[in-house]
Amino acid sequence: MKMNINKFFTAIGLSSVLVFSSCDKVIEVEPEFSKDGSQIFTNLEDYQFALTGAYALLRQTGYYGNGPQVTGAFSVLPDMMSEHVAETNNELGNYVTQTDWTYAADDTDIATTWLAAYSVITQANSVIRNIDNFASVNQDEVNKIKGQALAIRGMVHFDLLRYWGEDYSRNSTAKGVPYRTVIDLEERPARLDVKTTYDNIFRDLLEAETLLGTKVVNTSTSAVNARAYIDRLVVRAMLARVYLYAKDYANAESYATLVINERPLASKTNFPNIWKDASAAEVIWAVAFNPGEGNPVSGIYTASSNNLGYRPTSNILALYDQANDIRFPAYFASRATGASAPILPFASNARKITNKHVGRGTATDNVVNWKAFRTGEMYLIRAEARALKATPDFVGALADLNTLREARINNYTPLIATGSALINAIAEERQRELYAEGHRWFDLKRTTKTITRSDCGTATSCSLAPTSRSWTWPIPQGELLANPNIPQAQQTTGY
Repeated sequence: MKMNINKFFTAIGLSSVLVFSSCDKVIEVEPEFSKDGSQIFTNLEDYQFALTGAYALLRQTGYYGNGPQVTGAFSVLPDMMSEHVAETNNELGNYVTQTDWTYAADDTDIATTWLAAYSVITQANSVIRNIDNFASVNQDEVNKIKGQALAIRGMVHFDLLRYWGEDYSRNSTAKGVPYRTVIDLEERPARLDVKTTYDNIFRDLLEAETLLGTKVVNTSTSAVNARAYIDRLVVRAMLARVYLYAKDYANAESYATLVINERPLASKTNFPNIWKDASAAEVIWAVAFNPGEGNPVSGIYTASSNNLGYRPTSNILALYDQANDIRFPAYFASRATGASAPILPFASNARKITNKHVGRGTATDNVVNWKAFRTGEMYLIRAEARALKATPDFVGALADLNTLREARINNYTPLIATGSALINAIAEERQRELYAEGHRWFDLKRTTKTITRSDCGTATSCSLAPTSRSWTWPIPQGELLANPNIPQAQQTTGY
């Protein structure tokens, strides 16, 4: 993608306008000036730069990006809120309200995530608005730009639903989230139920799948940028994940299969290189981070200063065949204290770190792309969907589980299991495969599990029952005050 300097600042300036809200609105991201969309975007190049702004906003602190007091809500925070990592004495309490589950409606970190997500949605809506007017100029380019924007809008609303939805069932009448499809300063969107939220998410993602078709979006030959944009493959991976959460197992299986058929698992040789951005093998979509753009993971471990805020727990370490599982040295290592201390192979009697995201090559700056979707997850989605669908396919589910394990474990002996034992094995494999990739909290929530932290570190909260209000985040108090269509009665239950 070519970008001259004037156009670059046009995109960044527009993004900046849409990021910051006035003090009396939270979702309504009010710009300092107002123009009709047709006056702002006069050609398709303008729309392309606005789309670049939407991608850039995904790096915000509160979305995938990490900051000094707010960590990536959709990168490492879901692991920090689970039993996979434990707070250490080095952590200064920056994330304690999330990781101890003590948040309330006036929590500023929760408001930051809410605002970050809706600012991405606002940017996507600015791309979608009026772009069809340019269909006669270049219909193919319109479809490509609009398809990406629709996919971003659908995915971000789904991510909001993951924290703020009171239930994940497809037709649930429990509380969902507001769904924004227009840029209107007078709009005060109501909180929808879960079913209606899903209706909107699927409408956007399915339209994006159609619009993108077989269009070439990712053209870079560099491993760092090879999968930086959303194409039809990415949308299908999004649909597989959303259908799994919605318990529509037939469609989850179908979409996961489409992705698996197009994007195979990495070889044992290439798999470790994924985490250094030296290979894009099995990466479906990665949010690009470069120096000066922050990073997605320092909340869990700041490699540059060797500040270990959250260490891997004994629970997660015990799940791996440490001698044979190629994931283990890729995910975990040892490092003594001190910024100049080298990163060494894992040793049980040494200080343990998460090695998965320390940096590209030999760098220790945490600047790596965030792997939002991988083929490994697709195998686990298909395995779970096959095991849980109305007429279970335990043979197919077992084959998927064994295929993934064979790709990750040397000298692997295939598992023989069926029924609940197989379902439990698939759930356990999700922990191994997807460690520190932003899944664990949501996996526990969607399967209504209790969190038990037997290795609790310095945390003050070590157990969370499935009935706790903390599984669903509160609507930020500022939103309730500014938006009459989300009254206190529509606040998340228990807040």
